Amino acid sequence: MTQRDLTVDDPLDDFTARAITLNGVEKTVYVMGEGPGVIVMTEMPGISPHVARFARWVRDAGFTVYMPSLFGRDGASPTGDEGAEVFQRACVSAEFRAFGANKSSPVTQWLRALARLAHEECGDPGVGAIGMCFTGNFALTMMLEPSMLAPVLSQPSLPLDEPAGLEISPDDMTAVKARLDKDDLTVMAYRFEGDSFCRAERFKAYSDALGDRFVGRVLPDSAANKNVSPFHEKFVTTPHSVVTVHLIDEAGEPTIKARDEILDFFAERLKR
Repeated sequence: MTQRDLTVDDPLDDFTARAITLNGVEKTVYVMGEGPGVIVMTEMPGISPHVARFARWVRDAGFTVYMPSLFGRDGASPTGDEGAEVFQRACVSAEFRAFGANKSSPVTQWLRALARLAHEECGDPGVGAIGMCFTGNFALTMMLEPSMLAPVLSQPSLPLDEPAGLEISPDDMTAVKARLDKDDLTVMAYRFEGDSFCRAERFKAYSDALGDRFVGRVLPDSAANKNVSPFHEKFVTTPHSVVTVHLIDEAGEPTIKARDEILDFFAERLKR
């Protein structure tokens, strides 16, 4: 993969930008690659150069990437002020449930439809998805779509006001657990030990709800990259973004091992 400067805006010029209407709502989705479909959902404050880099890693591993624009300026390497504005708008958007546990964000219905479309376009056996930070739990709720086979939760941060809360309704969680049991599936999840947005209480809540269907990985804070974006420097003061900003792109690093485990998980579930 060609190395790109992660400190400047990414033109996303190797993706195909598609206007996709699902459930009566149009969103831009950046698509690239060949093979089974994997939906890459951006972290706050949008599709940054770091998020695009991860999507390219997924492509290079032999998958078709679908990366929907959910908030922010696509490709931006955001300043702290720009990122803060995006965050504030997302928190009051009707699409998301940033506060209060036991609720599923309405946008997950659109994302489930996107998973269905990706399956139709890419073929069997099904699709995978990864959510990060603000979208971290969405891959779990998307398991209500039968084509979803490989959910990854990276530093799931909602609800913001309840460290032990889960951003999914009780009925949806019951249905997801039944689906995981019926189809013998697992959920992979990642966080840094000292993450102030995704704390140990949240992983315990997932484990209590899903049992051994939930596989949580906790990385030491010492494994986090310290050279971060202006937005992270100002607003994300603990290690947080496992496969993007806080990833250290060097062989043997814990964050690289986490990235490779995620890619292997997609391959195990989707390349059968």
